[in-house]
Amino acid sequence: GLRGADFLEASLLESYDFGEVVFLIGHGNNGADGLAIARHLTNRGHRCRAFILFPDETSSEENEVQLKMAHLYGVKVSEIRSVESLDTYFTQTQSDYLVIDGVLGTGIRLPLSNYLFDLIEVVNRHASYTVAIDIATGITGSEGQISSTAIKADLTLAIGLPKVGHYVSAGARHTGDVVVIDAGFPHKVLDVGDRYLLTHDLVYDRAFERSRFAHKNSFGHTLLVGGSQGLTGALLMASEAALKCGTGLVTAATWTPNYGELVSRVIPEIMTGVIPTEREEVGDILQDLSRYDSIVIGPGLGRHEKARAAVVEVLNNFYGPVVVDADAIRVLNLKDDLEIFQNRKGPTIFTPHVGEFAGLVNRSVEEVLEDPLGYLREFVDETNSCLILKGPCTYLGFPNGKTFINYFPNDGMASGGSGDVLAGILGGMVAQYMPERPVSGIFEDKEMIYHSLCLGVVSHTLAGKHAASRMGVRAMTAGSIIESLSDAFKELSDEQNRELEG
Repeated sequence: GLRGADFLEASLLESYDFGEVVFLIGHGNNGADGLAIARHLTNRGHRCRAFILFPDETSSEENEVQLKMAHLYGVKVSEIRSVESLDTYFTQTQSDYLVIDGVLGTGIRLPLSNYLFDLIEVVNRHASYTVAIDIATGITGSEGQISSTAIKADLTLAIGLPKVGHYVSAGARHTGDVVVIDAGFPHKVLDVGDRYLLTHDLVYDRAFERSRFAHKNSFGHTLLVGGSQGLTGALLMASEAALKCGTGLVTAATWTPNYGELVSRVIPEIMTGVIPTEREEVGDILQDLSRYDSIVIGPGLGRHEKARAAVVEVLNNFYGPVVVDADAIRVLNLKDDLEIFQNRKGPTIFTPHVGEFAGLVNRSVEEVLEDPLGYLREFVDETNSCLILKGPCTYLGFPNGKTFINYFPNDGMASGGSGDVLAGILGGMVAQYMPERPVSGIFEDKEMIYHSLCLGVVSHTLAGKHAASRMGVRAMTAGSIIESLSDAFKELSDEQNRELEG
């Protein structure tokens, strides 16, 4: 309660007068937190009114304690027995309302009662600014699901840690900004688990682990395969992104009929090649794969049978990391190709958006959206692959059991080519990590691969942020993201330096 009061006072109440601060209080510990915040704010001179929404139901022990203390500190407490009375309050007292949602917490059971449904609709209609305590009412804490409606928060005060429900399914659209307030939990509790919010401090060391005395071969060689007729741009953007994220050497390969277009458009720093289509060519090319440190296959590749054959050949014959993107995902199927995924000696990194992933696992888009982390974990465990499920909130799943959530909605990145740029960055990042491999080709340390993938997603996100800031979300393009990679790495460097100095 004290931490919540501190934040609300400093961030909202010192700069704007809402009149009475409205607290909606349920009968559980979420309501107790709301009463505690109201008590501290009232003690500092702010006008607070707490509406008890379930006056005839048994409250938790902590809720009863906090209600008695709220009365003693002078909080105005009113009992609500009908939604109409709350609606009347909103329409007759003042113009702007700061509403603090302390109705239900993470343990909600759906569906909502008719009373709660109507109450939520009234709050969403009248509140000028809504702050949810721990999680907005109507959202499940672990899945982010709603049944019919939920409080639409502008800000959520997460107690101790963010909740998965803040970032998945409908929860992401009802949570608003998330601020974590210290609840005094023991560090030994906070430091364990297998789900993480992908923050900048997790990738600092990987971002700047480079020697000034290195040469081009020190930073890896990435091969990018794709670019069918009319889609050469996808391959070019992925290749340039791989180069601009620090990869030592980059080669782009396309189909023979499209090779002339590729050469005419490619920048001089990128080498070029041809995808083999005849059986006698395949053997020679496959022997050459050992000179690459990573392969990205899929940007603009096409979805015909030859495209599928090329993807399967790479997965079966290359022992290093393979980023499987775009069309390469479309030509595969979990049911038919599971053995290929399971038998790979090197890491396989799938980078689908929700639609591509749904097709890969033979599910509907709606099913995946309801439980993205569940389907992600199932796929990773079954295939022993890495999965980067792209979207406004991107989810990363690794075979070591860890899941990362990268939450940074940016509608400027909802533009053709943004995914190709990410694929190129990921391929370049894993190429720059040069793991020692035994003769069998099995990587001894995949953890650094996973770390490099996290860095790739963060740098892509930050570049998109800088592109949007410089050009605006409507005018930015995938090329703008590539141009902004230098800003992304500078931001990471500056943040790391500030942390070290602090």
